[in-house]
Amino acid sequence: MATNQEDSDEDCIFCLIANDRVKETEIIKQNKELVCFRDICPAAPHHYLVIPRRHIVSCQSLHRGHIGLVENMAELGKSVLHDQGIIDMMDVRWVQFVLGFHKPPFISVNHLHLHVLAPSTQILDYLLFKFIPGTDTFVTEQSLRKHLRKVAPPVANCMSLF
Repeated sequence: MATNQEDSDEDCIFCLIANDRVKETEIIKQNKELVCFRDICPAAPHHYLVIPRRHIVSCQSLHRGHIGLVENMAELGKSVLHDQGIIDMMDVRWVQFVLGFHKPPFISVNHLHLHVLAPSTQILDYLLFKFIPGTDTFVTEQSLRKHLRKVAPPVANCMSLF
């Protein structure tokens, strides 16, 4: 399920993972648009990353046209938690989990990635500060979707039409 070369960055480890070029990384779940795998430095018993196959630098690169992508990333993350026996998809409100994105410059890899952590009550104390919603470092997927409703897509440079 490789992406087009134009949608990939050969220097990006997550692009390499998305294109199945890092054999050490076990893909937990994937579809045509997204890939999910375990975080190499887990902050909780279940800590996964969901990435788009297409290279997108960060949540700050997104606009309202990407709301569906963010929703799909969250759904895949919840699906992985369900597959692992962590959540009941019919009643997710009672389960304590975190879905969110780090904001630049607090990202370790310049490729959009959703952190999926559960249970949130077992996030390691010394890493908890990295996953506090509403801070300058971390935004939940719900807050990001709400914010993106107000962000218009970039306007094409009219000079590029000539």
